Amino acid sequence: MANQLSGKDILEKNFKTTMRGYNQDEVDDFLDVIIQDYEYFQEEIQRLRQENDRLKKQSETRIRPTTSNHQINYDILKRLSNLEKAVFGKRTEDEGL
Repeated sequence: MANQLSGKDILEKNFKTTMRGYNQDEVDDFLDVIIQDYEYFQEEIQRLRQENDRLKKQSETRIRPTTSNHQINYDILKRLSNLEKAVFGKRTEDEGL
C-alpha cells in the first residue's frame, strides 16, 4: 500500500533551497509519493464504485418480489376465510345460526 498523504501534509511540506532553488531530488521524491497515493486512491475509488454497483443490483433483486404483495395478501385472506369456515362454519351450522 502506498503512503497516504493528507492535504495538510502536502500543504505544509517544506523543501530545502539551494543556490538555484529547491533541491530537485527532494521535490521529485516527494512528487513520486504523491503520484503513488493518487494512483492508489484512483484504484480504490474504482473498486468501491464497482462494489457499490454490485450491491445496488443485489438489493434491487431482493426488493422486487416474484409476486405482487396484493396477490400474497389475497391468498392469505382466502386461506384465512377457508380456515374460519372449516372451524366456525360447522359450529354455526350445528347451533342453527
